[in-house]
Amino acid sequence: MTDAHEVADEHALERLAAQALEIVAGATVIGLGTGHAASAFVRALGAQVRAGRRVRGVPTSEASAALARASGIPLTGLDEAIDVTVDGADEVDPDLNMIKGYGGALVRERIVAAASRRQLILVGNEKLVPVLGSRGRLPVEVVPFALPFVIRELSRLGRRPRVRAAGGQTFTSDNGNVVVDCAVSRIERPAELHAEMRAIPGVVDTGLFLATAHSVLVADGPAIRELGRSKRA
Repeated sequence: MTDAHEVADEHALERLAAQALEIVAGATVIGLGTGHAASAFVRALGAQVRAGRRVRGVPTSEASAALARASGIPLTGLDEAIDVTVDGADEVDPDLNMIKGYGGALVRERIVAAASRRQLILVGNEKLVPVLGSRGRLPVEVVPFALPFVIRELSRLGRRPRVRAAGGQTFTSDNGNVVVDCAVSRIERPAELHAEMRAIPGVVDTGLFLATAHSVLVADGPAIRELGRSKRA
């Protein structure tokens, strides 16, 4: 039996996806994010492709690539200029800074966002936070060889790192790396923390995405709010 809350969430994601499609109506190459909200957008974009829209997608994960193929969206790579990336986030602060990576795709999400002219983020109202770190977790992607050293260094920083597991085994990213979840609270200086963690040899990236989002669509009950600048692709 389907939970009523799950149905409501699904409807909210569908509304977010529909609004995002209007915003990116002129885009011909779109970065395809990872996660529930991004997946709703991929499915909606696939319906447009099947109806005749000409567009290519650049996936941020193997999961989004598989969904795009199943939805009929032709895929391309970073050799093409990306008009806009549509993705989700795990936290969004009032300045549109974000924490991403709960789904484990943070590095590819970072690369595709950097290669895009714009980044459009889709979230539910529960993902809005007064300050980053409010949900208590910051993902960090780590080269496996360096893991013991990185764990010691993150512990020295007081971050209580824990190697992510899935299905009783160590979770491995699409890049073959390990994801470590660090305990955080209020991150008062996120740029400093990001730089401090990235300076540890073996750390590939952190989930702190600062000043990358151009606009954020928020599902707030039956309404969709837009935060930040909005220029149509």
